[in-house]
Amino acid sequence: MISARTRPLFLSLVVGCLALAPLAARAEQSPAQDDRLKEAIAGDHRSAEDKTRDAYRHPYETLTFFGIRPDMTVVEIYPGRGWYTDVLAPYLKDNGTLYAAEHPGDPSYAAVQRSLEAFDRKLKDAPEIYGQVKRTKVTEDGDIAPPDSADLIVTFRNLHSFMRAGTEEASFAAMYKALKPGGVLGVVQHRGDPEVEQDPKAGTGYVNEDYVIALAKKAGFELAEKSEINANPKDTKDYAKGVWTLPPSLRLGDEDRDKYVEIGESDRMTLKFVKPAS
Repeated sequence: MISARTRPLFLSLVVGCLALAPLAARAEQSPAQDDRLKEAIAGDHRSAEDKTRDAYRHPYETLTFFGIRPDMTVVEIYPGRGWYTDVLAPYLKDNGTLYAAEHPGDPSYAAVQRSLEAFDRKLKDAPEIYGQVKRTKVTEDGDIAPPDSADLIVTFRNLHSFMRAGTEEASFAAMYKALKPGGVLGVVQHRGDPEVEQDPKAGTGYVNEDYVIALAKKAGFELAEKSEINANPKDTKDYAKGVWTLPPSLRLGDEDRDKYVEIGESDRMTLKFVKPAS
């Protein structure tokens, strides 16, 4: 029993503990800063031009939203010229594994061929950074990584390419197969106007968010969380040259260039899916 003399002290301690409880809860919810990831993003191996795009691509916030850790097995789909590979390769080099699941190639698509050649040069010219990267291809009859091996798969602005080739369902199936049960699929994609019917070939580069979610669910994924990290409300999504009207492509050249530079890069959905644990 608490005596009359000690009751005020006891009550003050209870009140103090209750006041501290929300602070403790917030501390538990706040992720620890990943200094290793920050170092990879700030690294001298990244070009100044690539670093200027951090303002639109938010690599630190995006990768931490997907839950990346340096000891993970990660698959990057269609790395292109390696913008994100420049971050992922040094980050995972010592304790993790990075698979680069490259485009299968298309001789009729010159831009893809140039991108593949540039990526090949990048990896071969700096083995101290990229020597541990495991290279695969996204094909119908091959694995992007061993089945049930990946902790995290990331795909950045590639879904329109899947749709252009008619491989969107096969690509989601391949990603599902490679992930461990409980593993995460992180998707960033140019976000279409929900009032505009989805073009099955995504000719403008934009894809409606509900279409992406439906594709993922059809493959077996569950939507875990959405983020507006890469949103851009200035993007009106109604351009003559599609998403490539905006930076960095600026397909219209000098025509209304200042207008499109002021808009910036596209509005993007950022979605986190999970492969069910059972």
